[in-house]
Amino acid sequence: MSNLRVVPTIALLGLCLATSRPDAAQTANRRKAPEATTVSPESVGFSSERLENLHRIIQGEIEDKQLAGAITILARHGKIVDYRVYGESDIDSHRPMAKDTIFRDYSMSKPVTGVAMMILFEQGKWLPNDPIAKYIPEFKNLKVFNGVDKEGKPILIEPDHAPTMRELMSHSAGFSYGSGNTVVDAMYKEAKLFESGSLEEMIGKLAKIPLNYQPGKGWTYSLSMDIEGYLVEKLSGQKLPDFMRDHIFTPLGMKDAGFFVPEEKRSRFATDYRLEGGKLVSTNAMALANNYTAQPALPSGGGGLVSTAEDYYRFAQMLGNGGELEGKRVLSPASVRLMGSNHLPGNLLTGEFGIGMHVMRPGFGYGYNCAVVYDPAEANLPVGKGTFFWDGAAGTWFWVDPANDIVFVGMIQRLIAPDNHPLLYRSHAAVYGALVDPGK
Repeated sequence: MSNLRVVPTIALLGLCLATSRPDAAQTANRRKAPEATTVSPESVGFSSERLENLHRIIQGEIEDKQLAGAITILARHGKIVDYRVYGESDIDSHRPMAKDTIFRDYSMSKPVTGVAMMILFEQGKWLPNDPIAKYIPEFKNLKVFNGVDKEGKPILIEPDHAPTMRELMSHSAGFSYGSGNTVVDAMYKEAKLFESGSLEEMIGKLAKIPLNYQPGKGWTYSLSMDIEGYLVEKLSGQKLPDFMRDHIFTPLGMKDAGFFVPEEKRSRFATDYRLEGGKLVSTNAMALANNYTAQPALPSGGGGLVSTAEDYYRFAQMLGNGGELEGKRVLSPASVRLMGSNHLPGNLLTGEFGIGMHVMRPGFGYGYNCAVVYDPAEANLPVGKGTFFWDGAAGTWFWVDPANDIVFVGMIQRLIAPDNHPLLYRSHAAVYGALVDPGK
């Protein structure tokens, strides 16, 4: 069954892709710390004149009143070469966008949860081929949906094999978000998973719902990374927000990253918008599950984080450096490579599966919590081999290109808009169109 659709729910909060070349770590240790100010684009092979294409693309969205504001950060060789702030963070008050504006990361939380899982992998807490049920016993008796009988009741069968950690982290275990129109999706809605009072309660509900398909036989964008959030808590003995703070945010200097925005920072929180009748309308009136005013009882590893653009840049540059930033090592280069390698079999890379414009196909696969462009020519993309990236439901996006040593972060707040994915790919075209001396 195809999943080529933008899922219209706040539960589906974004996207990620990851890889790193073998020599990335060799250059990482020689790099200076990322600089808050920019260096000349020409000093690292970019054309300042041609980078204006990127600026025009973003500014055009604002002038057409399709976007309130944006921030983009482009870096090469660990140096920021283009750092732009556009438009407003709130239209009604005309509050200008600023470098310290805080954004909802939505599904760009998934790569962060992936790094948390890889930290625990390095500690020997789990292995890719282990059954998920080894760590979540509630999943021991998971069944697989196999149609309905004459009375319309679900037919459940045994899985060919127990879903594995590798399948969990690559969206191929058989879980869902409950956003579609299938019988299993209806079960997700009825269970009200995201109204659970804790991750443990959510897992208990999920254990009673069958898998969409036999493990490893499909790809469905899912709450797998929320399951990972529970695994982080079980394997580490810490709450997910505390683990991320201690092992990722504090070491990397991500000063405003977290699962909520404290009162003293609320004035820096960008307004979230949706397109309605072609116009931007604030989502404040929508009945969203998370208002970000306090630490949530159900911290979402799949879509609950907030951060500034610089916070997320520091995270992305750490991955680009092979797991290290400013002398603080979060992961080994080998773990970054494993996270950013394609883990989907060829039979899933047929163009049948995907989410929006992110289509699993030859050259374009999925790693651990992120998508991977392992053959750019085959995928028909201008990025370098091994590029990994993802985006969020409100249009935030990032990518790391190990082959060209490029890191890019773009932050907007336009919820599940038709132009969010095209904007990501248009920025690819503009950035690589400006890379005129890649050997520099």
